[in-house]
Amino acid sequence: MIDLNEMSLDELKKLQKDVAKAIESFEERALKAARAEMDAIARQHGFTFDQVMAKAPSTGRKPVAPKYANPADKSQTWTGRGRKPKWVVDALASGKTLEDLAI
Repeated sequence: MIDLNEMSLDELKKLQKDVAKAIESFEERALKAARAEMDAIARQHGFTFDQVMAKAPSTGRKPVAPKYANPADKSQTWTGRGRKPKWVVDALASGKTLEDLAI
């Protein structure tokens, strides 16, 4: 066993650097071993590790047709989802209903 109290400052600093390198080397070896193990498991199931780790296809929402249009500018539309556009808020404030804005 190493007696740290018997070591000089230079020896302690060298030991500190050696320990840091050993820790880094250990982590790299452990990561490499984990990757090899996961590769083997993926191959057992007929895939590569990269295929298993690939992002799953998005199941996002499909586009929805607009339900409402601005009477003053028909190019401004709204699907009825999410926050109401300013032109919808203004129209409702002026007494119109959503049915009045329906396409």
